[in-house]
Amino acid sequence: MELKSVCVYCGSSAGERPEYLDETRRFGRLLAERGIRLVYGGASVGLMGAVADAALAAGGEVIGVIPHALVAKEIAHPGLTERMVTASMHERKARMAELSDGFVALPGGIGTFEELFEAWTWAQLGIHHKPCALLNVAGYYDRLVAFLEHAAGEGFMRRLHRSMLLVAQQPEELLEAFAAYRPPEVETWVRADET
Repeated sequence: MELKSVCVYCGSSAGERPEYLDETRRFGRLLAERGIRLVYGGASVGLMGAVADAALAAGGEVIGVIPHALVAKEIAHPGLTERMVTASMHERKARMAELSDGFVALPGGIGTFEELFEAWTWAQLGIHHKPCALLNVAGYYDRLVAFLEHAAGEGFMRRLHRSMLLVAQQPEELLEAFAAYRPPEVETWVRADET
């Protein structure tokens, strides 16, 4: 699939390891170098600010989407290609989804998890057919991936749906997986014998 825009979810803090910032910046640069527009949450702090700054410094296009209530709290980035201010978080997420050809979670917290899981749920339900992925910087998502395998093993997630969430260790690997992604053909997400 052709990637024109990628939505990045990540922390408004930088985390404890230098690798988080380093790989976030590398991902932002890589997007710009490949002519892929970055869509993200619009903040100037933490990993959010780092990915935007790196993409901008490399000549990339960056669109920030931020709810009015968070403009001051997340310290809205002043130097973006375009900043969209929404009335609510729901509107923010919907707008980011509209603008993007795929979704990536870098290290982050509750907001990052929630945003990625919603995008992945929409893919499972067939609301969109865009790839979703974890960029597993420094093993940050190892335990989450293990838990998802557990959920599938316990029968609460079909293996097909688990496989829809891509996991990559390196930014280049992630973009290659996105380019090769083909959404599975699923008529229903729960079989009659599973209810």
